[in-house]
Amino acid sequence: MKKNLSLQINGQNISREVNIHQTLADFLRDDLELTGTHIGCDSVSCGACTILLNNLPVKSCAILALSCQNANVMTVESLSEDCTHPLQQSFKKNFALQCGFCTPGFLMMGLSLWQKGKEYSPKEIAEYLKGNLCRCTGYIPIIQAISEAIKGNTKNEEGESVGKSKL
Repeated sequence: MKKNLSLQINGQNISREVNIHQTLADFLRDDLELTGTHIGCDSVSCGACTILLNNLPVKSCAILALSCQNANVMTVESLSEDCTHPLQQSFKKNFALQCGFCTPGFLMMGLSLWQKGKEYSPKEIAEYLKGNLCRCTGYIPIIQAISEAIKGNTKNEEGESVGKSKL
């Protein structure tokens, strides 16, 4: 059985018929060919499928696409095709990826912190990333990359950006 789904993905309005049992991850990958959202476990364990749903990080393998009616979804493709987003640059600079399979999920988790425009300690970032797994790099370069990108996007008490980076 199919139903109509309307939502915004990476700034574009999308309206499609979807199977009522289709997950958001499968909709993104199979129907929209946004393959940056990785499916690593299909059991909400690894975080490779993390996207932002109404600016909150969620594991898209655990959400039915139809539950996102009229929602705003951001995938890793919303960053930069040529890897010029400050988070992507910081991941590269800090060697925060190896095989890259987990990277989209970590980037989206980092983006959710980055958008808040305030700094976090390495311990706070590590705690925030707890639901995402990396089997190659270890977490220190990932935490360092997110921390450095956030430092370039912090805001003063008046809410004005004091860093160089903007989304």
